[in-house]
Amino acid sequence: MDLQAFKHKVLPVQGRLFRLAKLFLRNREEAEDALQEVLMRLWTKRQQLDSYNSVEALAVQMTRNLCLDKLKSQAHRSTDDNSDLSDVFGHGVSPYEQTELSDSTSLLHRIIGTLPEPQKLILHLRDVEEYSFEEIAEVTGLTVNNIRVILSRARQRVRDSYLKTNDYEAGH
Repeated sequence: MDLQAFKHKVLPVQGRLFRLAKLFLRNREEAEDALQEVLMRLWTKRQQLDSYNSVEALAVQMTRNLCLDKLKSQAHRSTDDNSDLSDVFGHGVSPYEQTELSDSTSLLHRIIGTLPEPQKLILHLRDVEEYSFEEIAEVTGLTVNNIRVILSRARQRVRDSYLKTNDYEAGH
């Protein structure tokens, strides 16, 4: 694979790879480092990339594995990085609404962070990256039916935890 083919196949997915790395590592700088390392690994393997059905699926799998390795190799302290919440909040939103959105976002990040790794990955790929079930199957090696079940359970667990926390905070 030459430079032009690499640019065409690999570079367009780097945003997705970064978001996936940030999901696992919960730190912007570490996610950037992981992305750079994955891109370097892909570049060094560029001659073999044509033999893969989907370079994107390979890149996602490499990113996932690298992040899991990083989490296992160090006593990784999860830090909530809400620095990019200002992108989500539109101008004209009251400080009260910003605080509510920030609290809800932080709670959802914490809940999703407690999910088992397969649920977290599939939820992210489907709901954030908008992968099809077939693309997720290619990345994870699971069947479409397994993915649907895992996704349903992950969504239910997030929903239940969110509602339970909000009901508790409301004093119900």
